[in-house]
Amino acid sequence: MSPRARLAAGVLLTTLSLAACGRKGPPAAPEARVPRAAGDLAVVVRASTIELSWTNPTRRVDGTPLRDLTLARVFRVDDAGGGEPKPAMQVDGRIAGYTEITAVSLDAPAPAFVAGHRVTVTDGRDLTYGRRYTYVVVTADARRRTSPPSRRASVTYIAAPEPPAGVTARPGEREAHLAWQPPARFVDGSAAAGPLAYEVLRAPAADGELTPVATAAPGRLALTDRGLENERTYSYAIRAVRTEGETTAYSAPSARVAVTPRKTTPPGPPENLVAIPSAATVRLSWSPSPDSDVAGYVVYRAAAEGAFVRVGSTRAPTTAFVDRDVPRGTYRYAVTAQDRASLPNQSRHSNEVTVSVP
Repeated sequence: MSPRARLAAGVLLTTLSLAACGRKGPPAAPEARVPRAAGDLAVVVRASTIELSWTNPTRRVDGTPLRDLTLARVFRVDDAGGGEPKPAMQVDGRIAGYTEITAVSLDAPAPAFVAGHRVTVTDGRDLTYGRRYTYVVVTADARRRTSPPSRRASVTYIAAPEPPAGVTARPGEREAHLAWQPPARFVDGSAAAGPLAYEVLRAPAADGELTPVATAAPGRLALTDRGLENERTYSYAIRAVRTEGETTAYSAPSARVAVTPRKTTPPGPPENLVAIPSAATVRLSWSPSPDSDVAGYVVYRAAAEGAFVRVGSTRAPTTAFVDRDVPRGTYRYAVTAQDRASLPNQSRHSNEVTVSVP
């Protein structure tokens, strides 16, 4: 075999060998397989702690799905403020110049809270009022491949307000009328200065989880929460919100109050009342109220010049009634509709009719 033929055969054998091994291209670089950076890191002051929240990545740097994320690590640095915070330079899986304050195992995150891909952590470690605290988060997969640092998030630690006092809730129709008193102090004991905003928290049951539903502007001490379900009991609490510069500090929630919205609009009245008298008896019939939530009807009778007195009732859909043992004389009758509310609402009177009982 000539040298050229031997060279061609060698190339062919090498190609076949690579194909047999299933090799389709160069392997991915290790740095392309690490998780992407955690997203939208945010920090606020809550009561006497700093609360951090972020979204865990769901893909790797190369765009492939990330299904084995196991760990999130939180790093912190503090300074006197002013200028840019310390850069987040990653060295051997750590952030240079930052202190690791917690590691969250995503399989057992407590005391951190995980909802879907969103993680919430509180930091109450050696905090000093007036200091600026800057945080960075990195995540790691099951093989401890570490993501790039998240974006930095900074907050100046200020004293949050104490919870609002005197919270009350009055029911309305599909709404709750809330009112409260401002806190007198911040949690460091200093007097609360300047108007505060307020966050309204609501739970769908007395022991349900509270979630924010509305915010009252600074200085406002009342708010009406609308669009509720009648005859359902809701639980409310209020948080005071202090804002200084770019820092927002939330109080702990106030004591809870419960309220049950109810229907207060009466149904439409019955119509076309007719009365037929006979000896000691008056038979009445009428057209029903046009409303769909009518529970029944109330029948009233009055002497010729007297006030109406209730003499009976019927359950819907019955629209007839017999008034018995009626003494001789002249009487007036009227009927009202009554709805199904927990505190029933009555309609206006129907048309009046006058009869003479022989």
